[in-house]
Amino acid sequence: METSFFIKGIILGFSIAAPVGPIGILCVRKTLQFGRLSGFFSGLGAAFADTVYGIIAAFGLTCLSNALLDGQFWLRLLGGFFLIYLGSKTFLSKPTTTENTVSQKSLASDFVSTFFLTMTNPMTMLSFLAIFAGLGLSEASEDYFAAGLLVLGVFLGSALWWLILSEGITFFRKRIDQKIMRWINHLAGVVIIAFGIAALSMP
Repeated sequence: METSFFIKGIILGFSIAAPVGPIGILCVRKTLQFGRLSGFFSGLGAAFADTVYGIIAAFGLTCLSNALLDGQFWLRLLGGFFLIYLGSKTFLSKPTTTENTVSQKSLASDFVSTFFLTMTNPMTMLSFLAIFAGLGLSEASEDYFAAGLLVLGVFLGSALWWLILSEGITFFRKRIDQKIMRWINHLAGVVIIAFGIAALSMP
């Protein structure tokens, strides 16, 4: 029984991480410009945020989920402005294809930025609550071991997607010159800004 919760957690984490959004675009762009480590750490930040939401949903922490949902306007506001900031920074960034620019500090920045973005997206919380209820996973909250396996599965499933994405994009990295990278930066910046504006425009 507990094994099934672990497998469901992996599927859940993978399926929530996979849809294309601002985090996916950031991960692709970071991989193309700075290499697989930068892209993977960007995705890993989102995976940890998914895990936090998974913990809230799996352990039935209704006080935390209610607090997050009640404050979703301010979370969306913060996330929207941060997306616009990241989009502008991406649009104006100078193209480079050298992995030597990657450092522990830059990897930590990649991780923290996507963690913050995912945590300020109230739709992630709603997705977890809806899926947990729809699949009958809320019963895991009555068994801490099962809930722990479910959360572990969520993290591994989400991290697996970001690993696959960063490794897959790395395959195309050597085929991209600086001129193409400049256009990628511009396009990614515009799309990320659009996501930010959309977040601010939501009622």
